[in-house]
Amino acid sequence: MRHHLALVGAAMLGDVTRLIQVPHPAHVTIVPAAFSSCGGEWVRGGQGLDERKAVLYFHGGGYFSCSPRTHRSITWRLSVTARRPVLALDYRQGPVHKLADSLADALDAYDCLLRRGHAPGDIIFAGDSAGGHLTLATLLALRDQGRPLPAAAICLSPWADLTDSPRRGNRWQDPLLPASRVRWLARRWTSGLDPRDPLVSPVHGDFTGLPPLMIVTGSTEVLRDEARRVAERARCHGVPVWYEEWDRMPHVFPILADVLPEARLAFRHMARFLRAVGARPASMDDTAAA
Repeated sequence: MRHHLALVGAAMLGDVTRLIQVPHPAHVTIVPAAFSSCGGEWVRGGQGLDERKAVLYFHGGGYFSCSPRTHRSITWRLSVTARRPVLALDYRQGPVHKLADSLADALDAYDCLLRRGHAPGDIIFAGDSAGGHLTLATLLALRDQGRPLPAAAICLSPWADLTDSPRRGNRWQDPLLPASRVRWLARRWTSGLDPRDPLVSPVHGDFTGLPPLMIVTGSTEVLRDEARRVAERARCHGVPVWYEEWDRMPHVFPILADVLPEARLAFRHMARFLRAVGARPASMDDTAAA
């Protein structure tokens, strides 16, 4: 049994990352953004981006650590890949805040983009791990509210099942994310909630009406099976799904693009997905984010 102070300590460590100036290429620009309850940053991967369009990005970290700064190796490349600015949201996290607060921040950020004049069809959602969970939950919440949806969404190693079900697949193979830690965190965040509520565990949701999804996972990671289940369930509900399972890749491997060739290649695949669903100009070079 993990002590709750371990979670507090990890959250404090995550707060430290907000004070670190994470290096990024000279052609990348970072501009702070503010919302009603949280902040974030605009990430632009160079010149010539389509400012009428945007990516709304939700970083991972188990809902208790990390920030937009820790995930800049993803967000600047995603900006290049999608040829548009990326709004990386610094949503509220535990242990002080709840899942509902994170979801409220995501919906608020989407509303902010709409108020800025972005059409829903010019917005893409993306997120990794817990941010992949937030991506799916936000899509389901918008659909249930009868609101217009973004053009597409990309989920990297999504954490989609917060029930207490034990994870047996890849339990001894994942080098980064122990199954016991995932289960412990799930118990923390679902305390007092119905863990089978689709906004808590999107893997149990009805995906009817959602936009095209790209789901990227590693073959040896502990969250692989729930990524598969999301893809299968979405397809059953008529959602176009681009599912990729990369051989022997770790959890959220695209974040390692500075050192891992496969991670850089993954962004080319994201570009092809966006082009296939009409969310990226067909003339753009897939190697731009390499």
